Amino acid sequence: MPHEPTPDPLTAPDASAPRALLTVTGADRPGVTAHLFAALASDGDGRPAVEVLDVEQVVVHGHLALGVVVGALGTGQPAEAERELLDHLRRVGREVEAAVGVRVAVESASGPDAPITGGRAHHVIVLGRPVPPEAVAGAAQAIAGAGGNIDAIRRLSDVPVTSFELTVSGAEATALRTALASVAASTGADIAVEQVGIARRSKRLIVLDVDSTLVRGEVIDELAARAGRAAEVARITAAAMNGELDFAESLRARVAVLAGLPEAVLDEVREHLVLTPGARTLIRTLQRLGFRCGIVSGGFTQITDPLAESLGLDFAAANTLEVRGGRLTGGLVGEIVDRPGKARALIRFAEQYGIPLDQTVAVGDGANDLDMLSTAGLGIAFNAKPFVREQAHTALNQPYLDAVLQVLGFTRDEVLDAVP
Repeated sequence: MPHEPTPDPLTAPDASAPRALLTVTGADRPGVTAHLFAALASDGDGRPAVEVLDVEQVVVHGHLALGVVVGALGTGQPAEAERELLDHLRRVGREVEAAVGVRVAVESASGPDAPITGGRAHHVIVLGRPVPPEAVAGAAQAIAGAGGNIDAIRRLSDVPVTSFELTVSGAEATALRTALASVAASTGADIAVEQVGIARRSKRLIVLDVDSTLVRGEVIDELAARAGRAAEVARITAAAMNGELDFAESLRARVAVLAGLPEAVLDEVREHLVLTPGARTLIRTLQRLGFRCGIVSGGFTQITDPLAESLGLDFAAANTLEVRGGRLTGGLVGEIVDRPGKARALIRFAEQYGIPLDQTVAVGDGANDLDMLSTAGLGIAFNAKPFVREQAHTALNQPYLDAVLQVLGFTRDEVLDAVP
């Protein structure tokens, strides 16, 4: 069988060799990076003087910040080798400064004061409209308090929400999420934590709740209003979504008050549905990226099936209202899609498309979504009740559903490229 060759230990970086950090700052212009690395490429007699160990570059509003960690390739005593390395890099720095007008700082990156990283890396996404400075400050303090270090920061989006992604190393996931949850609660920003790795970008199926997630409001409340029982049903709905009542029991009680309504009322309610802002952008973007997209609802197929068809979704599951003689009977037909039923539907659709559960995403707001949220590889509580937010993998309290894209790591530019 084919096998990977054993790495040559002679080619691995020498951890004991002197290292140094060059930090380049100034106005960004073409050729700065090229000039720096050309100067690093030789020590003057044609032999390489250093090896490149790490590079990070960002440009913020035309201002360049470039960091390069290099290691010495020469031999000799460590102290002498480090002195020679730093002297060489200072000469390189002066050459680059004179050529392209930037500032180059040189410092040692070896020894006991060198940065130490460890543990699994995580992405911390801070979202808001706007993002208050205290949210960033609080997140940074919480990360440090959890033993983490911020390795990089990038902006994901500026509209409809502002979002930044911090890459964090050295912190344990549970401690990090706990510390950041209190920051989110105190500042009003949303802060999500995702593990760095290919699993984040390997998601391939998303399931959306409908009422108060994909669409604004609750369909059952709209139907009850037409039966003159709005206040009564709204109280039952709120209790069910807060987890105070068994969902199946509460659903039967609410549906019972609809007895006698003409079937045409379903068409009226469906025509007046209002999608949550960003819903179309989220679905279209994920579809262009190859996602299977669908809905799993505790609502009614007479509403959700036409909605799924209009949005071009791959699948839908919901309850079915019983209709006889053109009127609602106040009963249901078939299996009830309750809290465990939603999780079963997610599993069924994932199996249908051959997608592992850890590559699925679920989004919802109520107690009946909790099993679905915990079953998915990533469960997102969207404008959810407090106890739902606490139990989901992450939470969003923005009014825009396409903020889910930033939690998945997509930038605004990638979204614009994906949507025709």
